Amino acid sequence: MGFSNMTSKERLLTAIRGGIPDRVPCTPDFSNMIPCRLTGRPFWEIYLEGNTALYRAYAKAVEYFGIDGWFTSSSAMTFQREREGDARVTRSVGEPKNRRVAVRTTYEMAEGSLSEETALRVADSPAATEKLIKDLERDFPLYKKLRGGDIVSCKAPYLEEQRALCGDRGIFCLQVGYPGVQTFCGLMDGGVADAIYACYDHEDIMDEWAELIDRDSVRMADMMLDHRPDVLLLGGSGTLTLANPQLVRRYALPTIKKLTRMCREAGIPSMLHSCGKSMAFLKMLYEETDLNCINPLEAPPMGDADLAEVKRLYGDKLCLMGNLNTTKMLFMTAEEAGKASRDAIDAAGNGGGFILSTGDQLGRDTPDENIFAMVNTAKTYGRYR
Repeated sequence: MGFSNMTSKERLLTAIRGGIPDRVPCTPDFSNMIPCRLTGRPFWEIYLEGNTALYRAYAKAVEYFGIDGWFTSSSAMTFQREREGDARVTRSVGEPKNRRVAVRTTYEMAEGSLSEETALRVADSPAATEKLIKDLERDFPLYKKLRGGDIVSCKAPYLEEQRALCGDRGIFCLQVGYPGVQTFCGLMDGGVADAIYACYDHEDIMDEWAELIDRDSVRMADMMLDHRPDVLLLGGSGTLTLANPQLVRRYALPTIKKLTRMCREAGIPSMLHSCGKSMAFLKMLYEETDLNCINPLEAPPMGDADLAEVKRLYGDKLCLMGNLNTTKMLFMTAEEAGKASRDAIDAAGNGGGFILSTGDQLGRDTPDENIFAMVNTAKTYGRYR
C-alpha cells in the first residue's frame, strides 16, 4: 500500500532542497528514446517536428508509467544576439534511406564555410555524423563569425505550453550548458581525442572558446531564471569522464560556480547532470559551489560512485539522484529491478534528500515491467527513515 499525499512537483522539490517528502520520488531518466518508442512513430518525425513534440511524448510517458516527472526543456526559449552571425545558411533534409534521415546544414561566409550533419534514425536518438569544426586553427575564426555577438534578449514562445504540460506531475526545468571538454567535443569532428589535444596544444584558442561559452551560459541562465522554472538544470554529460580533474577545474568549474550562485540568489534550486565518473567532480561541487542536486551518480563500470559512500560524504548538502545501472535495466527481471531499487533506497534514502533514478538515459528496449517495478518500489518501500 502506498503512502503518498504530495504532488509529484512537491515531492521532488522537497527532496531537491534536502528535505523529507512523503516518500522517495521516482524519476527514471528516459527523456528521449522511451517516450519516442511509446508514440509508435518513427523517431525522426518527432525530432524534425521540434519545439514541443518530444515534450508531449515525455508527458504521455510520465502518465503511462506513473513516475514523478522530470520535465526538462531546451526548446522553450530562443535567444537573440546583439549581432547575428554573418552567414548564408542552407539546410537540407534527405529522404529516408536505410532507416535514417540525414539533415545537413552549411554556413557560407566570405572567409570560408562550415558544415555539419546529423543522422535521424527510425528508432534511435539523433547522432552527429559530421561536426562543425574540422581543423581548429582554420575553423575557429569562422565559428566565432558564425556565432555573432553576445546574447542580449530572448523569446519564449513555447515555455508556457511546456510548463502547462508539466503541471503538478513533476518539476519544470530549463537547461543550460557550461564549458568543458564535453562541450568542445560536441562541435569538433575529431571528437574527444581532438578536444583533449587542443586543450594542451592550443590553450589560447580553448581559453577563448571557454570564455565565449561562459558568457552565453551566464546570460542564458539569467534570462531563464527570470521565467522562474522549478529547477535550473546544468547539463554536462561526461564532464569528468571525457576529461580529467585539472581540465574540469580549468574550464567547467568557474561557470558552474557562477550559475549555482545565480540560482541560490534567485531562490531557484540547481541540478547538475554529468554521467560517467563523478567522485573527483563531486568533491569540487560539494566544497566550492552552491549546487542543490546531482545526478546520475553512476556505479561501476559506467561510473565510480558508491551510493552509500556518496551519501555519507556529501548527502548533508547535496540531494542525490540515481543510480540504477541502465545496461542492467535492459536485462533485469522485474523482481531484480525492484531489489536494485530497494538497495538504492537503503543506501541513500536515510534522512531525505534522495531521488530514485537510473544511472543515465534508459535504453529504448528497457522492459516496461522494470520501470513499473521501480515506481512500485518507491511507492511501497520508499518511506524515508
